[in-house]
Amino acid sequence: MAGQLAAAERARWARSGVEPLTADEGLALLDAALAGPGGALVPVRLDTAALRERAADGVLPAPLRGLVRAPLRQAVVQDATASWAERTAALPRPERENAVADLVLGAAATVLGHATPATIDGTRAFRDLGFDSLTAVELRNRLVAGTGLRLPATAVFDHPSPQALTAFVLSLLPGDQVSPGGAPGPAVAVVAPVADDPIAIVGMACRYPGGVVSPEDLWNLVASGTDAVGPFPADRGWDLAALYDPDPETLGTSYAREGGFLYEAGAVSYTHLDVYKRQDEVCAALDVHLERPLRDVVSARARSWTRRGGRCLLYTSRCV
Repeated sequence: MAGQLAAAERARWARSGVEPLTADEGLALLDAALAGPGGALVPVRLDTAALRERAADGVLPAPLRGLVRAPLRQAVVQDATASWAERTAALPRPERENAVADLVLGAAATVLGHATPATIDGTRAFRDLGFDSLTAVELRNRLVAGTGLRLPATAVFDHPSPQALTAFVLSLLPGDQVSPGGAPGPAVAVVAPVADDPIAIVGMACRYPGGVVSPEDLWNLVASGTDAVGPFPADRGWDLAALYDPDPETLGTSYAREGGFLYEAGAVSYTHLDVYKRQDEVCAALDVHLERPLRDVVSARARSWTRRGGRCLLYTSRCV
């Protein structure tokens, strides 16, 4: 899999501090783990120099921080008590904008493996520059470490170009908040970054083929090697007799007679999604899917009324 990566992706991997393994090395480490006394073993080759560099930049993930000792930063004598945000906010407007733009472009160049920020076009979308979900989060983490500002994890997605992200960071500087009408907005507190993102996953639920309706079910299915493949469901309106064709090149057919299916998903009738006219039918049809987030709360051992007014988010997603 790693053999298909481009040069920039391999360079990013090298900067992470986790070096790739050959197939033979991976298999040898797997054999060693199976022959060992047990425990949670991780077959990995670490580049401690790269880890120390990430620790010095403040972007080393928490699970790896105990493996290396970060070098002490030299204290700045002048204005040592001022944060980056405060020092930058005190600059004249043009210098302030240039300072933030240089920081954003420099971090973007580092993440993408460019030798200089001059190769980054600040007006292009991050996606066009080569960013994906992983590099977007890495860029956000570098900006958090460099600015001391608390940026949302979705900052790069919400402000999808270096120019837009620069404007967003500028808006967070003390005394730099301006409303769309031009009047100063409310001040935004500059908060030092915490050791980890203040997010805790307290409950999970899922639905997968094989009757899996909870994370525990999924673990048991994987641990037991249960075969979750079954016949095509008969309640989807499919012409099962005409659906099968042994020739994989035949359009509109399947050359397999079985697959992984959520058999209860047929309870949802998408022809009923005229919400304003058929609310009762919609709610009844979606009961099977609304059951999943309710399982989230149950798995967290949390009574629903204790969450009222708290900073709690219930995230749901569906793959079709």
